[in-house]
Amino acid sequence: MKNKPKISTILYASDLGEQTRPVFRHALALAKLYDAKILMMHVVEPMGETAKSIISAYISKEFSDDMLKESMDGMLSKMKDRLRRFFEEECEEEKVCSNVKEIIAVTGKPSEEILRVSEEEKADMIVLGKSTRKVRGIRVMGSTARRVSRMATVPVLIVPNY
Repeated sequence: MKNKPKISTILYASDLGEQTRPVFRHALALAKLYDAKILMMHVVEPMGETAKSIISAYISKEFSDDMLKESMDGMLSKMKDRLRRFFEEECEEEKVCSNVKEIIAVTGKPSEEILRVSEEEKADMIVLGKSTRKVRGIRVMGSTARRVSRMATVPVLIVPNY
């Protein structure tokens, strides 16, 4: 194909919901087509202010800060392990899975972290699922997919994940 876009790095962002496999398979297909590497990513949202204030009502701020940091570090480690297991289950017999080069778990607002990592890692494309929620029985595009598609500086593939 003449003037084929250059895609060497694909950022695959997953919420690890029930329907993430079709989205991952699209990322794998694109990686095979373009001989691109895949960065798998999951974002853990931090504890909300209400929960933090409830905890701080029972224990000192210093202790609660230490406890929250420790629990978030543990959560990130667990999510990275879940991504790794998901990858291993999906890729048992797939040679293309060798394109997966890194597994990333971070904390923050999902759309902001996806965009940040995309820029830091110089991703040429972002692949993510449309939604994991229904409103009145209809699947709608999630807020993360909407924000990422509006703010990204690279192409975004939003895959229906149902």
